[in-house]
Amino acid sequence: MSTTSASSTASESEATLRKPPTAAYVQLSVSIDQPATSAAFAKLGKSDRQMLAIHAKECLSDLEYVHLGQQLSISFQGSLFQIVISALIDVNGQQGWSVSPADPPSCQVASTGTSTHKGVAALITDVSSQDPYSKLGGLDHQIAEIKTLIEMPLMSAEIFMQYGLKPSKGVLLYGPPGTGKTSLARAVAAATGSSYLTIDGPELSSAFHGETESKLRNIFKEARRKSPCIIIIDEIDALAPRREGGTGEGANADGAGDVECRVVAQLLTLLDGMEEADDDQDGIQRDDAERFGQDDGNDVVARSKITKAPARIVILAATNRPNAIDPALRRPGRLDREIEIGIPTAAARGDIIRTLIRPVPHDLTPEQINDLANRTHGYVGADLSALIREAGMRAVRRTFARRQSAHDGLEAQIQSISLESVEHQNLGEAELDKVNAGDLQAALSLVRPSAMREIFLEPPKVFWSGIAGSSTPSTGGSGALSSKSVQAQVRELVEWPIKHAATFSRLGVSPPRGVLLYGPPGCSKTLIARALATESGLNFLAVKGPELYSKYVGESERAIRDTFKKARAASPTIIFFDEIDALSSSRDDESSSSDALNSRMIAALLNDMDGIEAMSDVIVIGATNRPQSLDPALLRPGRLDRLVYVGPPDHEARKQILRSRMAKMAVKADAVDLDKLGQMTDGCSGAEVVSICQEAGLLAMDEDINCQAIEQRHFESAASSVKRRITSLMIMQYENWRDTLIV
Repeated sequence: MSTTSASSTASESEATLRKPPTAAYVQLSVSIDQPATSAAFAKLGKSDRQMLAIHAKECLSDLEYVHLGQQLSISFQGSLFQIVISALIDVNGQQGWSVSPADPPSCQVASTGTSTHKGVAALITDVSSQDPYSKLGGLDHQIAEIKTLIEMPLMSAEIFMQYGLKPSKGVLLYGPPGTGKTSLARAVAAATGSSYLTIDGPELSSAFHGETESKLRNIFKEARRKSPCIIIIDEIDALAPRREGGTGEGANADGAGDVECRVVAQLLTLLDGMEEADDDQDGIQRDDAERFGQDDGNDVVARSKITKAPARIVILAATNRPNAIDPALRRPGRLDREIEIGIPTAAARGDIIRTLIRPVPHDLTPEQINDLANRTHGYVGADLSALIREAGMRAVRRTFARRQSAHDGLEAQIQSISLESVEHQNLGEAELDKVNAGDLQAALSLVRPSAMREIFLEPPKVFWSGIAGSSTPSTGGSGALSSKSVQAQVRELVEWPIKHAATFSRLGVSPPRGVLLYGPPGCSKTLIARALATESGLNFLAVKGPELYSKYVGESERAIRDTFKKARAASPTIIFFDEIDALSSSRDDESSSSDALNSRMIAALLNDMDGIEAMSDVIVIGATNRPQSLDPALLRPGRLDRLVYVGPPDHEARKQILRSRMAKMAVKADAVDLDKLGQMTDGCSGAEVVSICQEAGLLAMDEDINCQAIEQRHFESAASSVKRRITSLMIMQYENWRDTLIV
């Protein structure tokens, strides 16, 4: 008979009883008392018999006590098999011992196609509804790939041997923090029914020479003993950093230290030797074979001869910095398969939210959940979990406040009325307040995407209604939308590709990737970008060109790459480059080191905008008052290919600006002539009109520090003294530049 190891640790018995021995190996046999069982078993192939043995092992691993002659009933492939414990061996090599079973035990068979028989409900419980993967939302593609790479080598290793193939030894899960890498690794171990060992990179490190390597060797030795086993290495970049020096991600100037180099070398050696069976394990199996003698033909797994069977061990490593890992770990034969756990899409976020909200009392409709999924751009699983927790805490606080109020009211009754007249109130059974859409909306303002926390800037709440002239037809621009208002052009160019992506796909139209807002200074170009961020609800990155410059070689280009990298991670995102001319002036005349730096920065910007790496759901908006100084390569199709002219406000727009600004000031409204002031401010930019209102207030204070309101004469005096910076020549230059680009 063959043996199937089942680690089943006995717990402490009562104080008056001797502690029972711990089983090291349990021998299973098919019951010969059931002819139907023997006939069904004879039809099973080798791989099916091994699968049946795995199911039996899962049952035993969940039992607290076992005894000789104990039977397990397993429904497998439509047949009911009676499995008998025919022999027990404790850790000291003694056999034949027996202990009484505890309370009716239960065991779990986590496998598709394995069902439960009513007569053995006390022994076997169907857990198909408790699939470990069901707790992970939005990872269907990654789970399917994991099943191919991990479950098949662990549960059907003989198939690979028959084909003469070596299964993958390890898989690297990489992606931003909080996307579910560690949770997926643990779910794989639970789904396969395998033993698993967890290695936390920082916890394994030791200050003593050789201790870290010794810990690693012991872990792999334990994994061989518990084969099949999954070793989960979390934050592997801390355990095995790059050994060579350089400026790459994760590498120090001098490379990894001596300790890290030794750990990496030890880990590589252990990975290469994973297929070898453990000598101690093999010796136990040989002694066991001599102890039991010959087979009787009814074993779950037929025994041919004692050989050194390869240990079935798979490595699952997780990191959010894959390029910080030593490259030798990622070559074929080690961690040769890599699975990205990226930022979830809207559909994946919906799955995650439904999974997280399921156990929470709520009254959310499917439409509200889908709307929340569409609004949580850039959120990962951990962010969504924090979002649901924050919304739940609001409901908890409401429930607690209501119960506290009821408790205080009851105490008041007790103090004012006799106890006999007080009605019994069960405060513990008060109805729970449910999480609603309002709770989620409030939580959204508190929980920000992880990818945006370092760079997120809350843009001022600017709305389209607060920008005068944005809804009037534009007098410039390029493209089919140039006759529309600035607001309509920008919204269609930026919001449509993200909110109506299905329409673009259906029509086979590529959405624009960039928009350039150009025009005289002070004409609300920056306000338009802020209003777009406020009203669209998209993630917003504001970048000022001069802030990207650095005195260190290569750091300016790195800053540009990091900006786009973070934007992709939090997509859909708007990247707004204010004063983009300071970043990407023309490269035609390079005569100094600053010009060379400018060329490198432009090259980095162009590569990130339409380079090899796709810029999905990332829109670039640039603003400048010197469009003629921009590098022509930046304005070609596929980059900033949509030009929107933001000119000075017209008469009605100036009146709207004055009305909006005066609403916040102490002004004699009935004594102010907006038409006259609108005419007096002809040729002024929006910023200059606002400054006129500010100057009028200062004139009123200068005239009488105790004045109660600003009058018409103060506004007229300020309008007469303001210097207009927008000239007709400047407007003509913008129009001439625009005409040179229109085909």
